[in-house]
This record gives sequence, C-alpha cells and structure tokens, in this order.
Amino acid sequence: MRFRHPDGSTVHLAYCTNVHPAETLHGVLAQLRDHCEPVRRRLGRDRLGIGLWLARDAARTLVRDPAALRGLRRELGARGLEVVTLNGFPYRGFGDSRVKYRVYRPDWTEPARLDHTADLARLLAALLPDDVAEGTVSTLPLAWRTDFDAVRDAAGRRAAALGALHTLAGRLDALEELTGRSVRIGLEPEPGCLIETTADAVDALGPGRGEPSGPAAPPAHRIGVCVDTCHLATSFEDPHTALEALRRAHIPVVKAQLSAALHAEHPDRPDVRAALRAFAEPRFLHQARTRTPDGRLHATDDLDEALAGEAAGGLPCTAPWRTHFHVPLHTPPEPPLTSTLPVLRDTLALLVGGPVPRTHHLEVETYTWQALPPGLRPRSRSRLADGIASELALVRDLLADLGLKELP
Repeated sequence: MRFRHPDGSTVHLAYCTNVHPAETLHGVLAQLRDHCEPVRRRLGRDRLGIGLWLARDAARTLVRDPAALRGLRRELGARGLEVVTLNGFPYRGFGDSRVKYRVYRPDWTEPARLDHTADLARLLAALLPDDVAEGTVSTLPLAWRTDFDAVRDAAGRRAAALGALHTLAGRLDALEELTGRSVRIGLEPEPGCLIETTADAVDALGPGRGEPSGPAAPPAHRIGVCVDTCHLATSFEDPHTALEALRRAHIPVVKAQLSAALHAEHPDRPDVRAALRAFAEPRFLHQARTRTPDGRLHATDDLDEALAGEAAGGLPCTAPWRTHFHVPLHTPPEPPLTSTLPVLRDTLALLVGGPVPRTHHLEVETYTWQALPPGLRPRSRSRLADGIASELALVRDLLADLGLKELP
C-alpha cells in the first residue's frame, strides 16, 4: 500500500510474511498464493506491499538461479504484490516448533550473516518495482548480549561485527553503482540483544562515528536503525525521547516495524498472572520488562521466568510489566491485559506526522498469530487473512488521520 505524504513523497506500508512459515522458494510462492493475495483482496486494493522474509535456502536458490528470480518477480506482479523491504532478521527455521534463542544466530560476527544479508540486498534490488529506487532490509542488532561477555572478548567481537557492517556497506555501494538501486540496512534494537534500546544504537552507530579511538561506526548512508514499536514499548522507551536521540546522533530510521507488546498494569494480581501465563509458550522468546518506581529496569529473557516469582529471579510486581509478544494490532487482548498500541500510535505520528517523513518504509509485523493462546488463534487461512487485513486497515486509518492520502 502506498500513501502520499503532505511533502509529496511516497510512504510504503507492507505486512511482514514471516508470519507464514516457508524455508524454500516453493514455500514462498505458496505464501503469495495462499496468504498475501487473499489479504490484498480483502482490502480491496489492486496493489499490496509485503515485507518479504526469505530464509537462507530460499535466498540461495534465487541468487543461484536468475530464472527463478525473474519468476518470483513475475509472480509478485501477477498477484498484485510489491516488495520494497525485506525482513533479514531470522536466518532460517523461523517456522520451527521451537525457535527461542536460535533466531539470533548467525550473528554479525559470523560470515554467514554478512553473506546472507548481502544476498538479500542483491535480491531486493532485482525485486523492487520499476518506479522505486530504494529498498530496505531489517536485521539482527549485532548479536544476543551473552555472546559478548568478557569471556568471549566482547570488545573484539563488537569490532568484528561493526567491521562486517562496513564490508556490507561497501558491497551496497557497489550494488547501487551496478543496478542504480539503493539498499539500506536497519539494525533492529530488541530486548536482550547487544543493541537493546535506542541508547545502545546511538552508542554503536552515533557519536564517535569514524573516530580512530574505537570501532568505527558503519556509514550512515547505508546502515541505520529499524524501529520496532513492540520492542520500543517492551523496554519502556519514550518514543519522543528515543527518536530525538537518533536524530541528534544523525542515525537514520531506515524502516519502522509496527507492532504492539503485551501490557499488564497490575502483575501482582492473581487474575493478571493467570492471563499472562496463557501467553508463555514454547516457540518464541518473550522477553519481559518492568520499570520499578525507583527508575530501575528489571528484565527476564522469557515470560515464564518473569512469572517464577521474585525470589526465583522473576520480575518484581510493584509496577506494570511489558512482554515481547507481538499481539494483533486491531483487537486488544482480553482484560485484564492490554497492549502497547498507544506507543505505536505515538511513534507513527513522530515518524510520518511531521512536515517530512523520518522513514518511508512501514511494516506491520505480527508474526505470533499461531503462538497466541489456543482460543485466540485463527483456525483457518481465511481467518488469518481477515486478521492481517484488519491490522493493515487500522494502520491505514492512522496514516489518514496524520494527513497521508492512500494512493491507488
């Protein structure tokens, strides 16, 4: 979906296809037929943007077989779909029955992450619509934090990760020279990762850029930040403060993922804890956070750990909890839980509600539909398509309220 901003530029809205498991090109083509086109039809649009997730095997097939890549581009066009952004965070296995910490490997110290991301950029340059000159790829925020402790030479590994991003930036420059298409990369801060917050992003990518006293930050014209509004909310970041810090550090918002976290206002209450327990599931990691009245941020890696009780390392119950669980945007969780949709609204207004957009690529990313408590899961492809279309319709309405006009 495309929108005209009051400044005359085009803002793209897509939904991320990592909600549909597919490891191979055959699976990706089935996604387009079985899921993406039905969502487009429900919205009554001739064209729908998708944030394509290409797992390693699918990406390798497309890189090695130009005819297959041309076939994917034709299939997108035939089904009224377009791609201006890719989700490059999960490497493979995102549809497995247990993902958890595996989603953070390979990290940016490993050659496989660099090679895969460079492949994605090449593929995106070939898939961009004829009238679009720039694409974006969101990616892992360097690594999961425990891979960078003192025992593992944190400074050396951080330097290696930033060095890989420098190498990638050089490849992206060469790609633009060859194709005329510009591809930018957005590190996606996530709770528990080396870059968890916008402050961490500023530390890695901001002041000191290019100075010889430490690892040089990669060039800003290629490497920036992907702001995920669920992650932002889970870490109790204020959208205005976060985005202002990025602006002052001259770090571009390459892309924004529009998502909502699970919010529990009174985690001390038994009914609230019972409701939260229904969201503790074995497939994805659901980091939990609370900011206590003294200003301290307390954290656990997963929701079941948070619920274990403070004496067993769980979260204190003296302040609201937020959990990294991407809940559907268009319908709030059942009481006594709520979502952080207000954080999404505030962030979106700051990103595209001003005189000039801070980013032109927006992506709805609710990948946890089938990880919801059983009674809340869509029971058919049709119901899932209904839900995704409703999420996109909500964001469409929010953009209209901000003065953007939907284009045909």
